[in-house]
Amino acid sequence: MTRIAVTGARGRLGGQVCSLLAGSDGVEVLGLTRAVADYDDRPALAKALAGVDTLVLVSSDGEAEMVLQHHLNVASAAASNGVAHVVLLSSADTDVDSPFCYARVNALTERAFEEGGGTVTAVRASIYTEFFATLVELATVDGELRLPAGDGRVSLVAREDVGRCLAASALMPEAVSYDVTGLVALDMAAVAAARGAAYVPVSEAEFQAHLAGRETPWWSYAYTSMFASIREQRWDVVSDAVERLTGQRPLPAI
Repeated sequence: MTRIAVTGARGRLGGQVCSLLAGSDGVEVLGLTRAVADYDDRPALAKALAGVDTLVLVSSDGEAEMVLQHHLNVASAAASNGVAHVVLLSSADTDVDSPFCYARVNALTERAFEEGGGTVTAVRASIYTEFFATLVELATVDGELRLPAGDGRVSLVAREDVGRCLAASALMPEAVSYDVTGLVALDMAAVAAARGAAYVPVSEAEFQAHLAGRETPWWSYAYTSMFASIREQRWDVVSDAVERLTGQRPLPAI
């Protein structure tokens, strides 16, 4: 019997992964929540991972440095328990020099788990279709999609596809990284046109001014940093990882 622990088990993604793995023969699924093993509670994390063969880390949430510390705490607990295989939810942009605030977090998270001695599978997801749709709605005013994305392209991927890739990877202990993307990299003109709008590139300052009062300062910064990385074409990669891992083609982006 293989014991697989999944963090964020009450969230949409973690819950999906737990449900998918629960139907696998020879697998015992342990859903971890903050009530059982808070990311800040190292002793609780160490206790929760005792006897675990595989860990699926669904990323923590919040400001970048806090998220990184959470992940380092989990990495330490996994190493101390000798967890043999770790599946990490990471991002397509994992360059420590990227302007995207979470790129560094994910790069250092991958490094920490690799140094822990187990087999690490990094599921490097592109930007979620559903998440990006909320930003598009927020940034569309009077028929204009106003984003600081320049001529950047993004291969959007459905959260459901990412969940299926995480579950599939948990059953295959390989030291490998997968870029998990949609079928095509879209520019913002195509994204806007799909919603009957026109794309208007704006500056970061204009975008942040629009977000003022609608988002917290942190998330305003985080979104802006993401679009800076989009302008640098860090999210335009397209791969067939979804189909290779799950046997199903990715869901459409728009």
